[in-house]
Amino acid sequence: MTILCVRFQLPPMYEAALPGLLGLLEEFTPVVEALPPDGALADLRGAERYFGRSAVELAAVIRVRALALYGVDCAIGAGPGPMLARVALRAARPGVTCAVPEEPDAIAEFLAEKPVVALPGVGTATARTLCEYGLDTLGRVAAAPLSTLQRLVGAKTGRELHEKANGVDRGRVVPNAVSRSLAAERPFGIDELDPDRHRRALLSAAGEVGARLRALEKVCRTLTLTVRYADRSSTTRSRTLGEPTAHSAALAKTAYDMYEALGLQRARVRAITLRAEGLAPAGQAAHQLTFDPVDEKVRRIEEVADRARAKFGPRAVMPGTLAA
Repeated sequence: MTILCVRFQLPPMYEAALPGLLGLLEEFTPVVEALPPDGALADLRGAERYFGRSAVELAAVIRVRALALYGVDCAIGAGPGPMLARVALRAARPGVTCAVPEEPDAIAEFLAEKPVVALPGVGTATARTLCEYGLDTLGRVAAAPLSTLQRLVGAKTGRELHEKANGVDRGRVVPNAVSRSLAAERPFGIDELDPDRHRRALLSAAGEVGARLRALEKVCRTLTLTVRYADRSSTTRSRTLGEPTAHSAALAKTAYDMYEALGLQRARVRAITLRAEGLAPAGQAAHQLTFDPVDEKVRRIEEVADRARAKFGPRAVMPGTLAA
């Protein structure tokens, strides 16, 4: 095992704890990739040789340190590659590391009975298409002819799906920094079914993200929405913006569009998170002029509201929907 996929069991307001937990992983290896909102990949090939311990043994040390220093438990999957480690994470639980064997036959046996949605990158639509043709497990997908998969889901997707189902892991851990993004989370006191309350949470989170971006003189290129449900599962969607922005109204509109695309029907939602990614200096961003007096007026009001909040506090100016 050389790759760990770690998911920290973070409390609802996790943003402040995540950088420190990534720093804990970096004490073992500099090759750490953040997987917001609560995970990370770590390449331990060098650490295994340096510490003279296997990745599974190092995972136990990481878990103990996370508990001792931050009071946070974690679930860990280990495997020869990032994709296999992420699949193993689905079967892991706090206190026990799930490891994928390195031998090809053992990898095939490990994957055979897993559902197709266990593969990273396989969404609901792709899984539904495969299941309609009886390809509901990775073992059946691996045994299916490549040409059949390509006819069902497309040439590129079919080839990648065939390779992953057969245990071919071409991924690698790409070091990044959680500081390249910022997030706002809105947990609910009870599992919330009301779509209006979901939308108010989105509006509030978009307002916070926009205000923080403007305070830092940054803009974001991508907005990611994560919806966590009562059964601890979650759905994540990302969308690249038409132009980099820190405008709260534009962020809220994109968040609404992603939420509506999920088609949630009486979903019991526990928390909603918006994450701005691909941050860049605002001074280097281009803005397409619209000559729309309404848009210009909203932006001027936003500037005045930012100054008022900086002087009188974050609740000095807010949308009427949130004030109620």
